[in-house]
Amino acid sequence: MYKENFLKKVVTAIGVASALSLATASVYAQTPRSRVVGVSKEEQKVVATGWSAKKDIMDKAVYNDNNEKIGSVDDLIVSPNKSLSYAIIGVGGFLGMGTHDVAIPVNHIKERDNKLVLPGATKEALKALPEFQYAKTERKDTTTR
Repeated sequence: MYKENFLKKVVTAIGVASALSLATASVYAQTPRSRVVGVSKEEQKVVATGWSAKKDIMDKAVYNDNNEKIGSVDDLIVSPNKSLSYAIIGVGGFLGMGTHDVAIPVNHIKERDNKLVLPGATKEALKALPEFQYAKTERKDTTTR
């Protein structure tokens, strides 16, 4: 049930992102006189009832099955096709210094008792994973105008 709830939130977030990207595409397709900047009333309903990455996952602690804090969510990676793919979890460190960031597929993280849980994980196991590094090149804009 918790997995379904978490996955439902992720799917909702992806849906909101898709709706907003479609709205953005339609904005560019319109003539300058009828250009809409923002979302429609129908889209506002989707946004207002959707899941908030900032409130529901960003900077939240991640626990293992033994209820031990093993890290926190530092970032969410959205793939170029606008689907949510990975959570970047910071492990170890103190006050943000010396953390070991790892990429974890979002579907591995479960929600239980209002906590984010990564079943079977330990700090040591996460620290043994390759450290996530952001690409050094500039991100290419995948939108068409």
